[in-house]
Amino acid sequence: MLRVGLTGGIASGKSTVGEMLVNLGAHLIQADAIAHRLTQPGEEAYRQVVEHFGKDILNPDKTINRRRLAEVVFADPKENRPSRVEELNRIVHPAVLRAQEDWMEQVGRKDPDSMAIVEAALILEAGAADQFDRLVVVVCRPEQRVHRWASARHVDEETASREVIRRMAAQLPDEEKVKAADHVIDNSKSLEATRKQVNEVFQRLTLDMAASGRHKGQAGH
Repeated sequence: MLRVGLTGGIASGKSTVGEMLVNLGAHLIQADAIAHRLTQPGEEAYRQVVEHFGKDILNPDKTINRRRLAEVVFADPKENRPSRVEELNRIVHPAVLRAQEDWMEQVGRKDPDSMAIVEAALILEAGAADQFDRLVVVVCRPEQRVHRWASARHVDEETASREVIRRMAAQLPDEEKVKAADHVIDNSKSLEATRKQVNEVFQRLTLDMAASGRHKGQAGH
């Protein structure tokens, strides 16, 4: 099995690329979905987040209000409020990384000749690159991030720009992610151009997986 990390900055199009890879036959899980599950009432990460950031982040049904939590953790220069993202990450990341590892192991047991992809924005920031055999980074232009964020969340571009800027402040710039990448997908052009790149990357990853299997076979003799 080949373990692949799929990452990129906010609103770069990771999910679009991930969906294309799944359509080509890969298994995929999203770190955001794992984090959401682990911060539901009854989970240990939920208890720690509420204890650390206070009950003001809760909805009436005691679930975490993601918007309120984001307001608390992301820096806001206008209000002279520093970032508390690292505090949140220290609580949530270890549990998410364990869950990712467990999922990849399960995929490997069920389908040993497959490709297991974890889509996550903060693979490098979390120091999790070693979990993967290959790293794929998705990039796009800064103005596209804003437009995509606005479209996805039905907000105006000014609001989207402000949100993208403060969230990007908690992420490594594209230049740093690209340096660590095995493959880069430029998602700044047409959907068809992105799909062509995804197909090429998938073929290379498949060859890598086959080569790895051959090497293991030779080592066993």
